[in-house]
Amino acid sequence: MSRWSSSSEDEVSPREKQQKNSKDFSDFCVRNINQHAFGRREIEIAEQEMPGIVALRTRASEDKPLKNAKIVGCTHINAQTAVLIETLVALGASVRWAACNIYSTQNEVAAALAENGYSVFAWRGETEEDFWWCIDRCIAAEGWQPNMILDDGGDATHLMLKKHPAAFKAIKGIVEESVTGVHRLYQLSKAGKLSVPAMNVNDSVTKTKFDNLYSCRESIIDALKRSTDLMFGGKQAVVCGYGEVGKGCCQALRALGCVVYVTEIDPICALQASMDGCRVVKLNEVIRNVDLVITATGNKGVVTREHMERMKNGCVVCNMGHSNTEIDVHSLRTPDLVWERVRSQVDHVIWENGKRIVLLAEGRLANLSCSSLPSFVVSITAATQALALIELFNAPPNRYKADVYLLPKKMDEYVASLHLPTFDAHLTELTDDQAKYLGLNKVGPFKPNYYRY
Repeated sequence: MSRWSSSSEDEVSPREKQQKNSKDFSDFCVRNINQHAFGRREIEIAEQEMPGIVALRTRASEDKPLKNAKIVGCTHINAQTAVLIETLVALGASVRWAACNIYSTQNEVAAALAENGYSVFAWRGETEEDFWWCIDRCIAAEGWQPNMILDDGGDATHLMLKKHPAAFKAIKGIVEESVTGVHRLYQLSKAGKLSVPAMNVNDSVTKTKFDNLYSCRESIIDALKRSTDLMFGGKQAVVCGYGEVGKGCCQALRALGCVVYVTEIDPICALQASMDGCRVVKLNEVIRNVDLVITATGNKGVVTREHMERMKNGCVVCNMGHSNTEIDVHSLRTPDLVWERVRSQVDHVIWENGKRIVLLAEGRLANLSCSSLPSFVVSITAATQALALIELFNAPPNRYKADVYLLPKKMDEYVASLHLPTFDAHLTELTDDQAKYLGLNKVGPFKPNYYRY
């Protein structure tokens, strides 16, 4: 059975199945509980490459810093997230988990978590209605009241605020790890609707500079190769957005011989792209000639129907930003266009004159939908999320007001230090004299908050 073997075209909806694990536990909804052994192997493989989160589990499992924490999780459900979930439970938490993306769930992994007695509601290929139903089942559970939220995209926060406002008031803290979700939190805060403290993990150095850059640098190629067998040498590619994700994608594409164009709204990012050797253009200027279009902006309506009308035959279009709004996929669902599913997560959209574009994952996250992420980088993000949950859950009553906060730098440095032994990396220590000269504590933090790495 291959990694992506689980059929999303199963005849019966998981919601209609009566499933139990080997211990008679049934408070879950997954595609097929019998796949749990395959999922357990996937989790074990991921653990080998996730030294930081495993070290955190080992160091803190006796102290149980999350004892009495009841966490609603809404993230991608894959082998790497499973390592995080099992770490949170080892640290004392009880959890209920749903997926933040309808295509990124590894069904076998969801089955393995359910077999271990966790309330997981997720399967690959959920409908929009299933998606919200799953999150709601995690929040509104009988005899279980959540007091923490771990979100990726803000959907659990959004649903709870809208549908369960009384339960939302009992939340001690929210941890959010995506650009989209953080943007939503700042909007709520500005509108005076955020009644609990939230931790913006997305802008932690250990998320932005690692997950966004290094993870995307490797996984964009993996996703495109697996789904299209594309040859990159000599191809013309345009990457929309030159933030950390865009930078990672451009590095990988250029290394394989692509001619890379970048679109940007920000003059600073545009100048970075120019000095990295990319041509900064408007999308309209190159759309007729490029072979590959990748969005990485976090915005909406970046690639429109008008752009897609002008693309050449065979152009590959995909999104690397969290939200599925960057490519206007909705505008392609018209009677004059034919959709042809050619592989899992690969559609040909065909015009009346025979021209076709290749659309990956219906405009959702290409790397999580069409391939997998490097586990090591996810370990860094997962350790950051776990520390943020511990910090918010254990904070004295008045340390955090109802606002959005960044993780203290000392914790970012701690997360990095957990991962250094893997590379046999040896840190230099400051002498007393050097520390005094720089005005630093010998054990950190080593940089001011405004330092940009």
